[in-house]
Amino acid sequence: MEFQGKKKQTRLCFSFVTSLSILGYLCAATKEMHYDSRPAIVEEVHVGVILHMESREGKIVHSCITTALSDFYQMHNNYTTRVILHTRNSKAKPLHALSAALNLLDDVQVQAIIGAQTSMEANLLAELGEEAKVPVMSLSQPSPSPSPSNKYPFFVEITQDETSQIMGISALIEKFEWRDVILIYEDTKYGRDIIPSLVISLQEKNVYISHKISFATSSRSEQIIEELQKLMQLNTKVFLVHISHLFAPCLFLNAKRLGMMREGYAWIMTSSSMNFLHSMDLSLIESMQGVVGLKSRIPASRSLHNLTSRLRRKFYMEEANVEVRELSADAIWAYDATWALAEAIERARIVNSTTNQPYTELDLPDDINNTRSSRHGVLLLREILEGRFKGLSGKTRYPNGKRNSGAFEIVNVIGKGERTVGLLPCVEGNIKESHLLHSKRKLISTGDLETIIWPGGSTTVLKGSKSQLSEVKLRIGVPVKVGFKELVRVDHDLQGNRTYVTGFCIDVFKAAIGALPYKVHYEFIPFQDANGHSAGTYNDLVHQVYLKKYDAVVGDTTITSNRSLYVDFTVPYTDLGVGMIVPNEKENMWIFLKPLSADLWITSLCFFVVTGLVVWLIERPINQEFQGSPSQQIGTIFWFSFSTLVFAHREKLSNNLAKFVVIVWLFVVLILNSSYTATLASMMTVKQIQFNSKVNSIGYQIGTFTKGPIDLNFKGLKQFIHSEEEYADALSRGSKHGGASAIIDEIPYIKIFLAKYSAKYSMIKTKSTTNGFAFVFPKGSKLVHDISRQIETLREEGKLLEMEESWFQSKTTLMYEDKSNPNTLNLNSFRGLFLVTGVSSASALFLFKVFSLKVGDMIRGQQQRIRMFFLNMAFQ
Repeated sequence: MEFQGKKKQTRLCFSFVTSLSILGYLCAATKEMHYDSRPAIVEEVHVGVILHMESREGKIVHSCITTALSDFYQMHNNYTTRVILHTRNSKAKPLHALSAALNLLDDVQVQAIIGAQTSMEANLLAELGEEAKVPVMSLSQPSPSPSPSNKYPFFVEITQDETSQIMGISALIEKFEWRDVILIYEDTKYGRDIIPSLVISLQEKNVYISHKISFATSSRSEQIIEELQKLMQLNTKVFLVHISHLFAPCLFLNAKRLGMMREGYAWIMTSSSMNFLHSMDLSLIESMQGVVGLKSRIPASRSLHNLTSRLRRKFYMEEANVEVRELSADAIWAYDATWALAEAIERARIVNSTTNQPYTELDLPDDINNTRSSRHGVLLLREILEGRFKGLSGKTRYPNGKRNSGAFEIVNVIGKGERTVGLLPCVEGNIKESHLLHSKRKLISTGDLETIIWPGGSTTVLKGSKSQLSEVKLRIGVPVKVGFKELVRVDHDLQGNRTYVTGFCIDVFKAAIGALPYKVHYEFIPFQDANGHSAGTYNDLVHQVYLKKYDAVVGDTTITSNRSLYVDFTVPYTDLGVGMIVPNEKENMWIFLKPLSADLWITSLCFFVVTGLVVWLIERPINQEFQGSPSQQIGTIFWFSFSTLVFAHREKLSNNLAKFVVIVWLFVVLILNSSYTATLASMMTVKQIQFNSKVNSIGYQIGTFTKGPIDLNFKGLKQFIHSEEEYADALSRGSKHGGASAIIDEIPYIKIFLAKYSAKYSMIKTKSTTNGFAFVFPKGSKLVHDISRQIETLREEGKLLEMEESWFQSKTTLMYEDKSNPNTLNLNSFRGLFLVTGVSSASALFLFKVFSLKVGDMIRGQQQRIRMFFLNMAFQ
């Protein structure tokens, strides 16, 4: 039995040894197979990494990049390329990042760069990458405004586009029915760049940013507390915060200390801070209780969980002070971007080995495509932009150098972390296009959000200004006018003890405020004394808004820079500028004589006669048409000369000298005729008024701003009461009889006046020297923006013009811009022409006489020779 036991043990040992041998052989074979599957030749591709390696986030992002390469080549060990990383520390300074990039490009000759964590670094590296034709994959937060990727094709943004976030913030505020918010942002390029797009998005939702405040990154606690105390005095308690996670402790710890994190306040935050909530201290998270914000959505997966676990173990062993509870969105995007870069490098090498000019297919500027030295960079860039895969953050691609838009989670800070209360779908395209696509539906409907716990532990949504405006009745002051009641008219019903306010200004206000998406109650209060007369000037009326006696002023109130110092105006709802009213000129039956002065008329007539006489003298000896009886010859002289006025002369000229005289004279006649026609046409169509500063006076309306804007250099300025009848009476009497030669006023008043007196008066000299009429509200009122938008809509739809025509009863009235001043033509302007024709006629007449004398001498000599010839013949 003992022997059998030993034998059995021997067999077991032999079996164990045999199994180990077989297992070792299999392992060796497997290892050899793996070794054989590796490529025989591996090409190393150098890639630069520029991060703030002294920061917690920089270390985690760098670990994600290195881990991504390890995971990538473990899965694709048959690839013929291997990425070699060269890491540089930017120290959170743009110049350090630039210096590191120059070193990587010149000394290491990297083919791509990953980094640029700030917008300043991104701008510098984008310029450098464009010059070197090397792709730069940026981790900086992209702004909704035109980014470097639009200007620099080699700049690739690997973080999430901001379009969805801006749309989500607007939708969130719209859902809570807040009408105004206070914007708090960090005074950096990224913080400022988001404001224009955010304002546009909020305007589409009829949300008004009542106050904006910015903090520098280096702001001290005392400065932050001082600004927050000012915000506490405002009525608006809804804060929209756009700051970095590094500045969040400075803001919220002080806000908690001041009691601004209690019930009655609401805080909305962007993803620039919420994406890093997991890395914040518990004391900061405790001070942010009740904050609602947007966080980039990263779908949960086993791969993401494994990556987080590996990095947690790595930092626990290597740097115990860095705790990795959760990976930030930036770290995950860097992981995916590294994976995309490694894949693009492999594909670029394959393309490069199979074709010589593949880069011409890429849609890049011609100067890039035609540069042979940029071949590898263009190939690599094309593969990056065309690549697409499913990474840890979901479907990943970089069309046009930007990461595709992703979804956002709506989170609520509760306890030691956050709780997801809703999901915001991704929105492709720019802000304006997105609004057009989503204008008919809300991104966040009523049932999309779970219960939110607000600051102070309340679950009740803070009531915004929308509810406040519905509950308060606005006190609106209106002017009491003597004239021009088409603008504002106040009537008192003594029997019914009621006051009726009507007019063009009132109708515009009612139409604008009635079109608002919320109800506003109001009442009109006439600005009058106990006797029913105006209680003061327009400045006094506007000042009542500043004193908070009125909530608004509706009437013919002109926008001025001085008034804008203490009140806010809507956009103007009337024409801008002032004009001048003048009497129409009386018809003159002798107006056809006015284009030419008397001396010019006389000179022209004389030259007509002289020219005809010169032509007659030259043509009479040889031309039968200029011969005949004395009366016929005199008639021919006048007929020929004056017929040239309309180029109707029919006599044929035989002498070249006469033709020369007529050609010059016809040129003079052409100039005279054209000048006369142009001047007469101007006089017939343009109403002129000439003032003598010594005897004429100009009238203007009391209490308006027409005296200052136009300097007409007149000494006699007169004031008239607010009445169209007073204007007509003053103009009819004229300045010599105690009236005025003209009246200056704002265009709306002139339109009302001309609607009644268009037959006798006209408007000239319009100048945009005033800003038109507008409604008055207190400083910071959210109604200014809303009413202004409705006024613009009324103008675009033509309703504003319809109301104006209805109240002003507009008639066709000529309104002239007195830019030209056609004066009577005088002799001085044509002295040169008359000199030319005079010299021409005199020269021709002189030459004619000279030639006539020579011809006469020749004829007489010939006759003498003939007589001598016949005499000689007779004597022979």
